[in-house]
Amino acid sequence: MGLNIVSRIDRNVPLRHALVSVSDKSGLEDLIPGLLAINPRLRIYSTGGTFARIQEILGPRAEGILTQVSDYTGQPETQGGLVKTLDFKIYLGLLTETYNPAHQNDLQRTGAVAIDMVVVNLYPFEKTVATAGTTVEQARGNIDIGGPCMIRAAAKNFIRVASVVDPADYSMILDTLSANGGATPLALRLALAKKAFAHTARYDQAIAAYLERRPLSEVDACYPANDG
Repeated sequence: MGLNIVSRIDRNVPLRHALVSVSDKSGLEDLIPGLLAINPRLRIYSTGGTFARIQEILGPRAEGILTQVSDYTGQPETQGGLVKTLDFKIYLGLLTETYNPAHQNDLQRTGAVAIDMVVVNLYPFEKTVATAGTTVEQARGNIDIGGPCMIRAAAKNFIRVASVVDPADYSMILDTLSANGGATPLALRLALAKKAFAHTARYDQAIAAYLERRPLSEVDACYPANDG
């Protein structure tokens, strides 16, 4: 099966659907109302604690705007939030190409929507392992899986999707959307994609460096023997 070669894109993509799932919830109180001021019809999909925070920010206004990812996908979150966003409908929405008829048919077939913006930051792995006394198991639990996958999918599809990983960028993004009629320009999406890939690369490097420094004896000591 060959690669899709895209020859037609929209330079400006109207922001209609956003997926927001963040560990660092700072700035959401400005970002979410700001996005809705630009497009009152925006639909937001979210998970866990982020969903609760956005619900708190919006109050009664959340009705009809905010949707749990589990309600959208039809799959409940697993215990401990281990699996929340690793779902076909999510990645179809992130990776779909606007002018690909097969992708549009898949959206219709599955009842999925094209996601135009992903706002994701990751479990605080580096902060966790920098804390004295952190165990290998605590570090392992803070290795984010769904977050990097969503960031990478959105960044790969920068021809249509904005990948937002840094709360410090929220104000700039709102200003750009406001000046551009509520659409993300290609220049913004490309800049965010560059930052997103650098972000996930640093994250994976931090995990690799941490594990490289752990001797087997330290890892083994974290887990009771169960060799049958």
